[in-house]
Amino acid sequence: MTVKPQFRIVAIYVVVALLWVFFSDRLLLSFEMDTRTLSLLHTIKGCFYVVVTGALLYWLIGRDVRRMDRLNHLLLTGNEQSLRALVSAMDVRHKETRDHSERVMRMTVALARRVGLEGDALRHVRFGALLHDIGKLALPDAVLIKPGPLTPEETLLMRRHPALGRDLLMRTAFLRPAIDIPFAHHERWDGTGYPRGLRGEDIPLAARLFSVVDVWDALSFPRVYKPAWPELEVIEYLRDAAGGQLDPSIVALFLEHYDELKDIGLGQLSPD
Repeated sequence: MTVKPQFRIVAIYVVVALLWVFFSDRLLLSFEMDTRTLSLLHTIKGCFYVVVTGALLYWLIGRDVRRMDRLNHLLLTGNEQSLRALVSAMDVRHKETRDHSERVMRMTVALARRVGLEGDALRHVRFGALLHDIGKLALPDAVLIKPGPLTPEETLLMRRHPALGRDLLMRTAFLRPAIDIPFAHHERWDGTGYPRGLRGEDIPLAARLFSVVDVWDALSFPRVYKPAWPELEVIEYLRDAAGGQLDPSIVALFLEHYDELKDIGLGQLSPD
C-alpha cells in the first residue's frame, strides 16, 4: 500500500505534536514553580515547538519535493527519448539527411540561448524544434518525398502540415506550449508565409529562431529534390533573405555565431 505524501507529512506532524504536548506539560508540572515562571516556560516551550516543527516540516516537504523533481525529470527524459525515436523514424520516412531533426534542434536551442531564453521556454523550443515537421506524418509519401516539383494541388496539401502538427501536439498537455515552431516555422518576416500570413514580430520568437536554422539546414544538406549548396552560397542566401523571409536580427545573430552553431549542429560541441 502506497501512502500519499501529504498524509505521511500530516501523520508525522500530529504524532510529534501530541508527544511534545504530553511529555513537555508533564515535565513542567513536575517542578515546583510559581505561576509567572510556569507561564514563561510555557511560552518558551511553545516557541521552541514552533521552531522545531517548522524545521521538521521544511525537511519533510523538501524531501518529497526533491523526490517529485527526480520523478518529473525521469518522466521528461523518458518522453524526450520516445519523441526522439519517433522523429528518427520520421526522418527516415521523409528521406531527410541523417540526424536532420536532432541537428536543427541542437542549433535552435543554442541560438535560443543567445537571445536569453532559459528554463521552460528553452525546453519548449527544444521540443518544438525536434517535432517541427510532425504534421507531415499525415501526408502521403507521393507528396512528401516526390523528387520533382509539386503541382499546385500538392503544394496546397503540403502546406497543411503546420496546422496538422499543431492539432497533433494540442492533444498532449506537456507538448502544447511547444506548438509555436511546428505551427509557425513557415511564416515569413514580410508576411507572405503560411499558414496564417503573420508578419514581423507577430511571428513567435521560437519560430523565427528556428526558421533561420531550418533554412540553413535545408540548403546545406542534400534533399530528394536538390543537392547540397556550397557553404558560401548558403551564407549569402541567408543575408539576402534577412528582412524578407527571415528576421534580420536573428540572421545577424546566427551569422555572428555561425562557426560555433555549425559545430553544435554537427555534434562537435554541446548546445549547453
